Amino acid sequence: MNGEGTGDGDGTVKMEEAQERVVHMWGYLPGALPQRAPLLSPVPVRTSAATAAAWRDVCGGGCGFAMAISDSGKLITWGSTDDLGQSYVTSGKHGETPEPFPLPTDATVVNAAAGWAHCIAVMDNGEVYTWGWKECVPSGKVFGDPTIGGNLEKEALERQTSFLTEQVSPQSQGSKSSGGSLSGVDSKSAGEESTKRRRISTAKQAAESSSSADETLSAFPCLVSLSPGVRIALVAAGGRHTLALSDVGQVWGWGYGGEGQLGLGSRIRMVSSPHPVPCIESSYVKDRSMGFSRGNMSSEGQNFRVPGSYVKQIACGGRHSAAITDAGALLTFGWGLYGQCGQGSTDDELSPTCVTSLLGIRIVGVSAGLWHTVCVSADGDVYAFGGNQFGQLGTGVDQAETLPRLLDAPSLENINAKAVSCGARHTALITEDRKVFCWGWNKYGQVTA
Repeated sequence: MNGEGTGDGDGTVKMEEAQERVVHMWGYLPGALPQRAPLLSPVPVRTSAATAAAWRDVCGGGCGFAMAISDSGKLITWGSTDDLGQSYVTSGKHGETPEPFPLPTDATVVNAAAGWAHCIAVMDNGEVYTWGWKECVPSGKVFGDPTIGGNLEKEALERQTSFLTEQVSPQSQGSKSSGGSLSGVDSKSAGEESTKRRRISTAKQAAESSSSADETLSAFPCLVSLSPGVRIALVAAGGRHTLALSDVGQVWGWGYGGEGQLGLGSRIRMVSSPHPVPCIESSYVKDRSMGFSRGNMSSEGQNFRVPGSYVKQIACGGRHSAAITDAGALLTFGWGLYGQCGQGSTDDELSPTCVTSLLGIRIVGVSAGLWHTVCVSADGDVYAFGGNQFGQLGTGVDQAETLPRLLDAPSLENINAKAVSCGARHTALITEDRKVFCWGWNKYGQVTA
């Protein structure tokens, strides 16, 4: 299970790779369900000759579609429909039966992720392709016929007016954090109203934030231009931003960064090319008393050496991000309104910030949802923090947590967590003995499996 945040929207399937490499799904995926009714129990995902009937990894999905990698290294998508806006474009227009997505390369896919309205795939040669919302697609070589794609994109945009409403709380408020700007990249004042920073209420507004309405969607994969010698190993896709992790543990980011989710130190509204995210070099800590004893605190108590030499895992939520170092330190950055950065406050974090309350606990896995974050320790414990309006933290109450909280539910006693995946408003967990636990929003059966 390889969930990367908000890709599954509100009611999309949760998927498990069973021991016999059969993928199961449950929840709501209209294009894969003839009656468009939620699946209340797991059902095997059908296969075809084109998918080789074997699976290597499950990559979650975007709004209205699901995505996986076949054993032969093909990117497989299914569930899109012709009346759900961007899903029809970004998923390859595949419906009930999973089909290979047409990437412009013979290389095999080793990792992939889907965000709110964009996708990204990593090939075995280290190349990266991305497509979907053009604000999520950095400058690079685009493959395909623009004359054909233009019509598809325009039709999809016309259908998405009622669908592309970003899910935010009516109680949104401003952040106290502030930041500078990145040279050569457009930025926005930190004093801008949060409702303008954080909300896209209609597709028209979404189009206005891009260069033009007809260019909002890109149906064709774009080869991401990276610095010479950079080979990407892992990717993560958020609401409108992307992180990529190189084979030497360097994080790169691009897309929208108005809440600091790119970790570049300021409210960058748009980064059109991959930029290195400084995770190991330095981090931000709010309180001198929270400093790590082996670190080198500055005279102001603001910077210290992050435990570890490189980043080994990344995750993107709706508007925040997370990274884990090889030493097991957890870093978070981005939107913090609900405490999803785990720093004990609701401030946005504009730079990678070490979650100091977890220092001494080796974190090995993390996933981020729309408003929450969940991580797993090497001991198999689960920690959750952030928004909890739908019980997505699994604490038994609906109170938000601004600091990581150890989950101690009776159902999790004597189990060792192996992997965690956050949907927009719910969470799924796989244990070492291959049991699956789900909690959170259940309107579409995504929890009652």
